[in-house]
Amino acid sequence: MVGFGVVDYTVTQKFSGKKWALAARVYARPLELYVGAKVSDETLKAELSQLSYQSVSYLSSPGQVTYQRGKTEIYLRKRTVNGQTYPAQKVQVQTRQQTIASLRVNGKATSDIVVVEPLEIGAIYPASGEDRILTRLEDIPPLLGETLIAVEDKNFIHHHGISFKAIARAMLVNLKSGEIVQGGSTLTQQLVKNLYLSNERSISRKVIEALMTISLELHYSKAEILETYINEVYLGQAGRRGIHGFALASQFYFDEPIENLNTQQVALLVGLVKGASYYNPRRNPDRATARRNTVLEVMAESGLISAREARDLSKKPLAVTKTPSSQHAYPAFIDLVKQQLLRDYELEDLQSEGLQVHTTLSPSLQSVLENGLSKRLSSLEKGYKINRGSLQGAGILTAVGSAEVLAVVGDRNPRYKGFNRALNAKRPVGSLIKPAIYLAALESGDYSLATTVDDSEVAVDLGQGDVWRPNNFDNKDHGHIPLYNALAQSYNQSAARVGMSVGLREVFNAIERLGIDEPLPQVPAVLLGAVELSPYDMSHFYHTIANDGIYSPLRAIRSVYTSEGERLQRYPLDASERIKPTDAYFIDFALQVAARQGTAKSIYSTISPDIALAGKTGTTNDQRDSWFAGYSGNLQGVFWVGTDDNQPLPLTGSSGALRIWTDVFSKAPLDGINKVKPSSVEYYWIDSQSGLLSKSRCQNAVSLPLLKGHQPKTKSRCVPVSGTKKPWWQRLWGN
Repeated sequence: MVGFGVVDYTVTQKFSGKKWALAARVYARPLELYVGAKVSDETLKAELSQLSYQSVSYLSSPGQVTYQRGKTEIYLRKRTVNGQTYPAQKVQVQTRQQTIASLRVNGKATSDIVVVEPLEIGAIYPASGEDRILTRLEDIPPLLGETLIAVEDKNFIHHHGISFKAIARAMLVNLKSGEIVQGGSTLTQQLVKNLYLSNERSISRKVIEALMTISLELHYSKAEILETYINEVYLGQAGRRGIHGFALASQFYFDEPIENLNTQQVALLVGLVKGASYYNPRRNPDRATARRNTVLEVMAESGLISAREARDLSKKPLAVTKTPSSQHAYPAFIDLVKQQLLRDYELEDLQSEGLQVHTTLSPSLQSVLENGLSKRLSSLEKGYKINRGSLQGAGILTAVGSAEVLAVVGDRNPRYKGFNRALNAKRPVGSLIKPAIYLAALESGDYSLATTVDDSEVAVDLGQGDVWRPNNFDNKDHGHIPLYNALAQSYNQSAARVGMSVGLREVFNAIERLGIDEPLPQVPAVLLGAVELSPYDMSHFYHTIANDGIYSPLRAIRSVYTSEGERLQRYPLDASERIKPTDAYFIDFALQVAARQGTAKSIYSTISPDIALAGKTGTTNDQRDSWFAGYSGNLQGVFWVGTDDNQPLPLTGSSGALRIWTDVFSKAPLDGINKVKPSSVEYYWIDSQSGLLSKSRCQNAVSLPLLKGHQPKTKSRCVPVSGTKKPWWQRLWGN
């Protein structure tokens, strides 16, 4: 028999040390409310719904919200965000044109930022499979602790860990039967079983249990024992994940924080202590209801509630959520978070230290992205008679400037936890790579946006008798055209000519500086996108252009905190200038032209023409891949559509990926592009066909940004414009 000294040491070592391996919990970015913030009524409603705020007609308690057109009133819960605790607050938000126009807190106007609690979007679980959210005794509803004691151990406060009368009765029954058939365990004994002992059933084990119970009561207070029990007790199962502790069970069954539990919810959770599987309220609602009602009766007998309240509550439904609150709602985004976390943390730490990971995910934009991609893929299959379910897609939304990843989808089923196409699908990118060609050309000093380039048939000798002969998508030659229009119309022949003229080395260098650090095949076909990259790779590429030539690694994490709320690490913006501001300005201009009158012009059949946007389509050989990358002043999106078996499709970049991009961006709060013109740049009137100097009143005149003094010296013949309506480019860029 093990001596008391050994037992005592074992008990104190574990109880005083780290009792559990704790999951790292991952949170979305908190919604920030302030006057001028781009927050629509739809965004507020979507995010508060995901946080389980209850829509009511009158606010009476935290966790409630009222909606009126243009005005939302929220009773925010007490919350801790980034290590700072905020009290429960009544907040009134008035919006106008998808922007917060006024903000009041507890009835008073404020110019401060009001932070809503972040949504938990996932976790990295311990290898043991146990999951729990630690809570302090003072943070649980008093009724929960009192009910637990009343039901499980009425004399908890007075005994010293063991009820000898109950044990004697149980031992007598067990001796008569020759096996363990009855227990007389106190809360302390139950805790000892869960923390220290296996499921072995023997007399010697009962003796060790008793010694451990005495040791626990000798060294620790009733409050410490009760708090540990409340965090340890098993209350359910979600696949391989065990639900331990009342705090996690509250979220698992009711999608509510523990402090918001009402009387009947308390009764159900306490009832589950007797047998979480047997009384599972989702699988066995009748058993669970009967058990809850038994607990309500005990609560009434103990004076915790009235007999009338117990009768009234026993008639109510269980009101558990239909399905458990998902800890895997955003698998594609969580993949990116894990990828970035593992650069700085060991997997074992992520699975055991209870870290709090605060990310950049926008729940409202994630929802828009998921719905837009899934619905449009189904629509494309129907419209183009493509086999149902065969199309796949991926998309990434990024905040322009901060380089924060706001949303990720890696499968047409956004809950799919397998292959993540947004991060890992390497596909030929087609014309998405072309801005690098024209950037290299502009940087060489031999080209401007007005320089005419030849879009006739081209042949490149590859050696050993091989010749590369790229053709335009429409199989037509377009003669000599200005450089900006060659990019906007995505002509292949002119792109190949310019690329070969500038040199592959310079083009590849531009690709790398725009954010692609993958090794590239040293062949001319790369000029037209014969290189396999992921949507994540291309998001870096286009963010550098959207961000005025400043490269920033995309980031999905803002900060990491310990389980006690102490900040471990921040993930600040890392930025470096890769492209001169003038050249970035010129490429941005050409991509805006692509959106206005080039291959992406269908954007403005859905989105207001008052919003300046930019983008580039991409289509690969036999139309096996459909791409689109585009951005506004505040938001960038990269999308891919194709099939996993690489089948040819009746889709181009414009008819496939661009339509998903438009669906998503039409529902997002957008700022138009509003670039600051570099001081070395001037706008000149240029003939859009010949690339020669023109006058504003001429028919084909467009206003192009060029380096000062670098305008063409020759003037084109002027054909006066007919009518009085100015073309779009004069209204937008004219001076």
